[in-house]
Amino acid sequence: MIKNKGCDRILTDKQKSELKKDLLAQKVQLENHEDNPVTEQGNIRDTTGELSTADNHPADLGTELYEREKDMAIKVHEHSELDKVNHALEAMKNGTYGVCDDCGESIPYERLEALPYTTRCIEHAEKTIPLDRPSEEQILIPANDNSFAERHKSDGVRDYEDSFQEVAQYGTSETPSDLKGDHADYNELYDDEDEEGMDEEVDSMHIITLGGDNKVISLSEQEEAIRNDYL
Repeated sequence: MIKNKGCDRILTDKQKSELKKDLLAQKVQLENHEDNPVTEQGNIRDTTGELSTADNHPADLGTELYEREKDMAIKVHEHSELDKVNHALEAMKNGTYGVCDDCGESIPYERLEALPYTTRCIEHAEKTIPLDRPSEEQILIPANDNSFAERHKSDGVRDYEDSFQEVAQYGTSETPSDLKGDHADYNELYDDEDEEGMDEEVDSMHIITLGGDNKVISLSEQEEAIRNDYL
């Protein structure tokens, strides 16, 4: 049995036997996972059942690629866990199992029962939160930050309903026959600057004619008047 210098708690032979049994079982389980060749060296065809992956779009194998990456991450984690288990078994041979590597105080049996491979007490357990982030985050920014905090940087209110019209001005597969109305030029198919932000043609404007009469004209009449240069 182990007598710890900073505490009168001791591990009984029965407790040590149970903990060693748990460690050996965990070691066998981790080593069996390590011997699986599919995780590290297996061909992706073995997991997909495809005779060849050359004719598939990369997006078609997105799920399989994610699973392979996840398996590799789990494998790295299992390597770390196996090292901890071997370190704990070595401590049992040396008679230092159950003693904190940092302070030399005894580790409560309840903690060892939950984590048989631990070699540190709860006060000196690893508590550091990883601060490293992917290097891509230093240069990548959201394409369109629509958060409230960023709204003051905008050029103003934008009507996103007209976004397609702005892009379509650079060309689409449509022809004048596909759209209603008369269009003399392909460049006029989506030229709706006068109607920006308006949903229907019922929008109108009031004008005063040369005779002093008040007249209401629609948007289509406005465009025709402007085109013929009499408004």
